[in-house]
Amino acid sequence: MKAAVFLLGALLASGAYAQEREFDCSKAKDPKACEERAAKMRAAHAQAEKACEGKQGAARRECMVKEMCAEAKDPKACEERAAKGRSAQRDARAACEGKNGAEHEQCMVKQMCAESKDPPRCEAVGNERLARREKIREACKDRRGEELKACIREQRSQK
Repeated sequence: MKAAVFLLGALLASGAYAQEREFDCSKAKDPKACEERAAKMRAAHAQAEKACEGKQGAARRECMVKEMCAEAKDPKACEERAAKGRSAQRDARAACEGKNGAEHEQCMVKQMCAESKDPPRCEAVGNERLARREKIREACKDRRGEELKACIREQRSQK
């Protein structure tokens, strides 16, 4: 279930946070069970992607939340957590309004991590994500359209 919340949070987050968010199962108490949960979540995500194909923007996000929460043990609680995540995202955007570029990204990381159980770790992960995102931007900066999408997919698949 924690994996569902983890993935759902990643789905709802902004571009800075929507990058692939992975958990190292080798550090888990039960690595085999962790891998099984991760595989189950990847399959559920792929199924949600297929169900929401053709939708864009808010309609796509809402569809993804519905599809992912349908797989949860308690769909209503899952949707409530998703709403809470959207609210936190909105609050962070409001707090960082007027800032641009790297300053805005750092502000968003700080705001989104302020309520987490372990803010320093959350900020470290957020900063790693920002660095990875910047690397992808740099690698794909001269491309447009389908070529840009293909480049981003290729960069994301590289570990």
